[in-house]
Amino acid sequence: MNETIIGIIGGSGVYEIDGLEGAEWVRQESPWGAPSDEILTGALGGVRMAFLPRHGRGHVHSPTTVPYRANIDALKRLGVTDVISVSACGSFREEMAPGDFVIVDQFIDRTFAREKSFFGTGCVAHVSVAEPTCPRLGDACETAAREAGVTVHRGGTYLAMEGPQFSTLAESKMYREVWGCDVIGMTNMPEAKLAREAELCYASVAMITDYDSWHPDHGEVDVTQIIATLTGNAGKARDMVARLPALLGPDRAPCPHGCDRALDYAILTAPDARDPALLAKLDAVAGRVLAQKDT
Repeated sequence: MNETIIGIIGGSGVYEIDGLEGAEWVRQESPWGAPSDEILTGALGGVRMAFLPRHGRGHVHSPTTVPYRANIDALKRLGVTDVISVSACGSFREEMAPGDFVIVDQFIDRTFAREKSFFGTGCVAHVSVAEPTCPRLGDACETAAREAGVTVHRGGTYLAMEGPQFSTLAESKMYREVWGCDVIGMTNMPEAKLAREAELCYASVAMITDYDSWHPDHGEVDVTQIIATLTGNAGKARDMVARLPALLGPDRAPCPHGCDRALDYAILTAPDARDPALLAKLDAVAGRVLAQKDT
């Protein structure tokens, strides 16, 4: 058994959890650059937790400039085992209304201006993201949200767009009607891919703020509307997060879905052909499997 350490990546309202013991902001260094912000650490119900503001306090990072690699690496270095993403999203489904939560289980990645892997020249690796989220962690998020009184939809495809602009009407209709997506956001990719490379269980909780631009009765996306809905959702999200420690528990068995063993057969570069400089940067993300292959 290992120790459960829950990592939450989300907005400013999510980490203000009542009863967080030993709360302390810590600066975690990473060879992949500086994370978005310091990380709030503490414990709740006997389970250690780490809260990372994705955009930084004060919202200083755009979706494109969020240092995704540094964020995931920093959480891994802190010992985090389970990552829950909490993010605002638009909805392509009438029944997925503003104020509802969606436990995302699939992604379509339309981002193009971000570094999407820890690996590359000098150490090549390919992980599977066929099932990009962890069902065990999704179960816990669904239960916690329902206990918090939130209307929850289990399962949905998240269209990750580059941004920072919102969709055109033509794009919104295509994503909804042709591609069959359920929600749209700007931040879960490459976050989910990097979590898989770092062998971290990952769950995505999409907080619906609007209907994007496809809905004939709602018009184009309005930032003031989004902020108003986000403010209302923040309390629900805090309540959901506060219930996770009791559901996940302090003792963690190996993930039944293999998230924590994603690199077992992923690295292709022969040991004698690997770049030492890149290997040094991979010490947290891939240290488990690199150490095995070097022996």
